[in-house]
This record gives sequence, C-alpha cells and structure tokens, in this order.
Amino acid sequence: MRTSSISNAILKVLESQDDHLTAKEIYEIMKKTFTAVDTSTIYRALERLVHVGKVSVSDMGGTAVVYELVSKNPHHHLVCEKCHKQITFRNEKVSDFLDSIEKESGFQITTNHLVLFGICPECQKKK
Repeated sequence: MRTSSISNAILKVLESQDDHLTAKEIYEIMKKTFTAVDTSTIYRALERLVHVGKVSVSDMGGTAVVYELVSKNPHHHLVCEKCHKQITFRNEKVSDFLDSIEKESGFQITTNHLVLFGICPECQKKK
C-alpha cells in the first residue's frame, strides 16, 4: 500500500470529523477500509502530515494527543484540569493577541491551535 494513499485517506477521515481524533481513533476508522493497515503506519503517516503542515497535533489533557486538519476553521480550547470539560472558542479572540506578540517579538507564530488549562466554574464551586 502506498504511503500517499494512506496519507490521503487520513486527511479524508479528519475532514469528515467534527472533533479532534487520536491516532487510535483514526486507525479504528481506517481499518474498516484498509484492512491491512497497522497502527505504526498510521503513526508514521500522521507524523509526516504534521511535519508538512497539513495536520496539527495537540495535547488536550487526555490520555493521547489529538489530530485535526490545519485547514479547518481555527479555534482554541479551555480544558478543565479536574473534570476535563472542554470549551471551544473562536480564533478571533486569540488572533489579535497572537498578532501583538508577533509584532513585539519578531517571531512568526505558527501555532494554530491554542489549548489553555484551568479549573471550570463548576469545579471551582466544589472546593
């Protein structure tokens, strides 16, 4: 099986999903169509796709990192460290902040997915 066909299939899987996926979740979806695919092939293909900038990888505080297409609408997350609740917020709230950091520092920021960890209001009440 050609590497490009696996990479293209991964891109299609990520495009069809509304949520971030772990490599294991991608593998579970892929093995229905590509019965000979193994997890190491999926991990290598994801690594290449991240390296060329087509897929982003993020630590959302779960048991595994998650992947999504870079071309999807940019968004960011708040994640509760206690109950793991996730809140998604739009890029507009972050883009001005990142622009100002770029101007001040001279860095070209390549981050396209910001994840902030904290304690949600419900968990704060439980203290």
